[in-house]
Amino acid sequence: MNQTENINANWPGLIEAYKSWLPVSEKTPIVSLKEGGTPLIKLHSISTLIGKDVSIYAKYDGLNPTGSFKDRGMTMAISKAKEEGCEAVICASTGNTSAAAAAYAKRGKMRAFVLIPDGYVAQGKLAQALVYGAEIVAIKGNFDRALEIVQEASKKYPITLVNSVNPYRLEGQKTAAFEIIDCLGDAPDWLCIPMGNAGNISAYWMGFEQYYVAQKATKLPRMMGFQASGSAPLVLNKTINNPETIATAIRIGNPVNKEKAIQARIKSKGTFLDVTDEEIIEAYKLLASEEGIFCEPASAASIAGLLKRKQEIPNNSVIVCVLTGNGLKDPDCAIKNNEAIFHSNIEGNLKEIATILGF
Repeated sequence: MNQTENINANWPGLIEAYKSWLPVSEKTPIVSLKEGGTPLIKLHSISTLIGKDVSIYAKYDGLNPTGSFKDRGMTMAISKAKEEGCEAVICASTGNTSAAAAAYAKRGKMRAFVLIPDGYVAQGKLAQALVYGAEIVAIKGNFDRALEIVQEASKKYPITLVNSVNPYRLEGQKTAAFEIIDCLGDAPDWLCIPMGNAGNISAYWMGFEQYYVAQKATKLPRMMGFQASGSAPLVLNKTINNPETIATAIRIGNPVNKEKAIQARIKSKGTFLDVTDEEIIEAYKLLASEEGIFCEPASAASIAGLLKRKQEIPNNSVIVCVLTGNGLKDPDCAIKNNEAIFHSNIEGNLKEIATILGF
């Protein structure tokens, strides 16, 4: 069975699937929820909207076990922590990391501690961390302050940090690039991706480079990184002290992986661009109403950015847009931002309902 077939059937989890590409050994106790192997979905309506002869795909990592790409890195981080005899892990989070850390820590029989910015985590994500049994500390301050605290804590106390400063996180996340090449048969021309802490764009580039060096791809993609306008430190090349955006997953003002991300941009001849909250929401609704894909707002930044740069897209190109999280992560956003028709207070009889439906 080749790797492409593996992605679609009998998926063993990404560590087992890509073991030879990862820093694991027979001694590593693999903590897995069968993450990875997420679908690459062709976006027909958005391809048409671009108005050129292009093939556009979504790498929908919202179908990972806890609903985001963070599971890719967490299976590696937790497995290596368990190998080292760790009994507790800690992270700062805008939501998705906390859900993944809590799930995988519990799977690995460890305690999980999470620092979140009070009032700035979407309900779906907070619910996950709570039900998995994490110990949560909501601080007065933003994500960047929470990250400073957990970094300091991991240096002073016997607890493993599992944010993306942990190198094993990026090792797990790079496998998404392998999957894309295994599915397409080559690297795409563009890889469009949201950026928050900038670990994911760095990990994708690592994966693309490794497969290219191994001659599993004939080219490298341009890395197109997108941030929300109110939270765009990589675009503006400066720290944002009070980042603001509806896309809570990328509401980060001082990315810890900024140097790696900048190198990915330079080496790939890519670019960083900001998109407004309005553009993010339009792309978010477009994905759902035209493609049937429900992603969280931050994910839609990749589509919003692509639409903003559509004049630059070469004909006959293949483009992959990374959708980092599931829409159920932030149900409030969906309820507030849709164009659905909602009939309420209707009598429960067929005649009245048929009239409403136009029959």
